[in-house]
Amino acid sequence: MDIPFNIPYTTGREIEYLEEAIAKGSFSSCGYFNQTSEEKLREITKTSEVLLTTSCTHALEMCAILLDISEGDEVIMSSFNFVSAANAFALRGAKIVFVDIDPGSMNINPDLIEAAITENTRAILVMHYAGVPCDMDRIKRISTKHSIPVVEDAAHCINSYYERQHLGTIGDLGALSFHATKNIHCGEGGALLINNEKYKERAYILRDKGTNRRIFMQGNVDKYSWVDVGSSYGLSELNAAFLTAQLENVDDVTIKRQIVANDYVEKLEVPAKMIEIGNGHIFFIKCIDEADRIKLMIYLNQKGINVTFHYVPLHSSSYGIKNSKFCGEDKFTTKESSRLLRLPIYPEFRNASLIWTAINNYYDRS
Repeated sequence: MDIPFNIPYTTGREIEYLEEAIAKGSFSSCGYFNQTSEEKLREITKTSEVLLTTSCTHALEMCAILLDISEGDEVIMSSFNFVSAANAFALRGAKIVFVDIDPGSMNINPDLIEAAITENTRAILVMHYAGVPCDMDRIKRISTKHSIPVVEDAAHCINSYYERQHLGTIGDLGALSFHATKNIHCGEGGALLINNEKYKERAYILRDKGTNRRIFMQGNVDKYSWVDVGSSYGLSELNAAFLTAQLENVDDVTIKRQIVANDYVEKLEVPAKMIEIGNGHIFFIKCIDEADRIKLMIYLNQKGINVTFHYVPLHSSSYGIKNSKFCGEDKFTTKESSRLLRLPIYPEFRNASLIWTAINNYYDRS
């Protein structure tokens, strides 16, 4: 038996909505399905402003522009993250300042943020790993105290919450991902969540290639023109049609993934495992060390079970070594990432018992 690590979810309505989009004859951004998906996301997240984008990467790049990040600025974040988060700010000339993680959640350790703040700090970027929230109360207090905006990398976080507030809606700006590996997807896509009103109007200009097209379409100006920097960040109407079908099933998808994750929690007997499962996007265990992880991966692969690790810490990469700094001690980032192992999890998954049995047997014989 071959058990894949992930199978992208489909509802069965995607083709129907794609055909409807084609029949409408509107293929670029801001069409019917863009509007429908954005409205659905406003309902889910309870934030007033949602802009669909071509990716979470582009949503984060828009955040960097909205915050006027420029050469010499510093952005604080965790090194345990996908490269897009750092790149979004590095592209504007910022220096990335990494701090250590909390070993349980794998999220940024809020205790270490203030020590990394300098006169050049322009943003704090937090990533909610696996849809499990950072301690946003503490992070917001630091943000308010130092007047530094918070950007939430909520790539993993559709339908995931912190004290009943949707992740990505707590900081000044947030970014969601709808990549094919995510709970809800459209192949490639993302969304920018605007939680601070002062960024709203400019965000639309950035997404519309630096033009005032939106107010032109509203009839507020007689022609639209180039008024700011920007790019082609809008999502194709075909992707939005696919996404609309997905968003209609967001609660069902979340519940099914959480059921699989809870089964892992109850049955796995391993050195360490996730307890808080968020929206069920990722489920990981912690092996004894990196050597143990390699052995377990080989053991499971031989049984046809596909498992994988995750991010290599950004500060240890060739670019990160030259263009970032790590503030304080790397006590957990490298150590914990080197023993983290992700297990298969998706809505229609039926083989969790085979996996937890194999892993338990591996550790019983070790």
